[in-house]
Amino acid sequence: MTEPVSKGLRSAFVAIVGRPSAGKSTLLNTLCGHKVAIISRVPQTTRNRIRGIVNRDAGQLVFVDTPGFHESTRTFNRHMRGLIQEAIRDSELLLYVVDASRRPGEEELALMETVGRHDDVPRVVALNKIDAASPGGRDATRRLLEERLPGVPVVEISALRNEGTEDLLRELYARAPEGEPDYPDDFYTDQPPEFRIAEIIREKTMSGLRDELPHAIYVEVADLEVRARDDGEEQLWIRAFIFVERTSQRGMIVGAGGSGVKRIRQAAQKEIASLFPYRIHLDLRVKVDPKWRRNDQLLERLVR
Repeated sequence: MTEPVSKGLRSAFVAIVGRPSAGKSTLLNTLCGHKVAIISRVPQTTRNRIRGIVNRDAGQLVFVDTPGFHESTRTFNRHMRGLIQEAIRDSELLLYVVDASRRPGEEELALMETVGRHDDVPRVVALNKIDAASPGGRDATRRLLEERLPGVPVVEISALRNEGTEDLLRELYARAPEGEPDYPDDFYTDQPPEFRIAEIIREKTMSGLRDELPHAIYVEVADLEVRARDDGEEQLWIRAFIFVERTSQRGMIVGAGGSGVKRIRQAAQKEIASLFPYRIHLDLRVKVDPKWRRNDQLLERLVR
């Protein structure tokens, strides 16, 4: 592996790209040592450019996780593909994550072509999920990558098991330009509280849902306020809404006697409490917005 040049601190924004379910969000969380991006078995869970920050003696890398690359003409997917292109344009490094356990298809080949066109940006490939891949499949994918992206280093990793990630960081630091950090060294993300809360609620809502329903929801935090309780303890009071597209979907999330939304509220409240030094009160409701995925103004606000 190439070692970073020790002339000074390195600093770079790193765009992470890959197909849905390639393990980008798991990798981001592993590198940062904290949960920055929500995780789900549902493809295309990530809808935004999620920033995670890694600090080492060599300097600082700010990773920008992007939505999974998906070929589609739908308005929602076009917005997410736009985020990928913007993240690449705004970054000094490009990290391409490939699922070694999955045979490359047309979308993967299209993404390889996209990454290949950005030869003006230093690129590194993370061949992920080597713990779940057959040796033959892993080697075939590696050969394909080396053929399509000549000269681009390929690092074999398992983000889930935190294997090979330090080798990956060394490759990235070696290609990062010299510069001062953009964030204090105790930061691991720059996400605002409202966004992190909304993402936690969305993750807990998606848990257990099936088919298309996880993609039919979005979460909005309407109010966020620190209040003093009668006993003098401070409480973070949150009012949030889960939006779905149809009334029938609302019933699936609310559940019999409100059991579903109660489960979501309790699970989300517990995780939110780990982020803030307050007792958490979460007021959670479910609403119907039938055309939200075709509302350009809303998508501009949600997908960014």
